[in-house]
Amino acid sequence: MEMSSLLKPEAVRVLSSASSKKRLLQELGEVAASVYGIDAAIAVRALQERENLGPTGVGNGVALPHARVDGLEKVLGVFVLLEKPINFNAVDKEPVDLAFALFAPADAGVEHLKALAKVSRALRDPGRCAKLRSNKNASTLYTIITEDLSKQVA
Repeated sequence: MEMSSLLKPEAVRVLSSASSKKRLLQELGEVAASVYGIDAAIAVRALQERENLGPTGVGNGVALPHARVDGLEKVLGVFVLLEKPINFNAVDKEPVDLAFALFAPADAGVEHLKALAKVSRALRDPGRCAKLRSNKNASTLYTIITEDLSKQVA
């Protein structure tokens, strides 16, 4: 599974307006609606329901909100860089400035888990996260986030 199969270039944004976890989830849902045609209210509600089970802030300034949504044919992603980090109730209590949301079909099993693992692995790389944080251009962010880990020079 390639990162580029999960994420369209138009689904990568730099946000200056997200001031809370709730607002960030709303922004992610709105981007999913505009890029993939997912109903924004359904996407936001699904993300919030998943967050109620436990926060998806995985640490080191990264959040991986994800949800299952009826009517999808494959796993879809939205990536945002926040200009100002926000409290996301992350496991390490640190604020979040990188968020990669995944929207999976309601009946997705292994595909959803593989996508989550792929994104998690990519955003566990400190070098990649540093590159993402030092760029404010959406197309550059897309290139960095979709860069194949196996092709990176050690």
